[in-house]
Amino acid sequence: MALETKFTEEHEWLRIEDDLVVVGITEHAATQLGDVVFIELPDEGTVVSKDDEVVVIESVKAASDILAPLDGEIVEVNDALANDPGKVNEDPLGDAWFFKMKIEDLSELDDYMSEAEYKTYIG
Repeated sequence: MALETKFTEEHEWLRIEDDLVVVGITEHAATQLGDVVFIELPDEGTVVSKDDEVVVIESVKAASDILAPLDGEIVEVNDALANDPGKVNEDPLGDAWFFKMKIEDLSELDDYMSEAEYKTYIG
């Protein structure tokens, strides 16, 4: 499987690193939110089901939830975001990832959009 980034309709990006899936939000989502002022991350070791609310993100404009894109276990969170939530606006596709999760079957990512499909989606 190629190490491409996949995208959800909820404006999350999913990237495979080793056997983990790294989850963050897209630049489009970060722009829509405006300046992010607070992020509540899940606890490491939390087992989640697809569409569970896992992250609470608050900006000057709105509060929203980041949903689990897949069933799995949260194995690492990006603690740097708790201290510096503005990173989400500065580098949403890089340093501002939210969490890493272990899932049973990486082929589940095939259900999500490629970057080209996502760009068409947000069009």
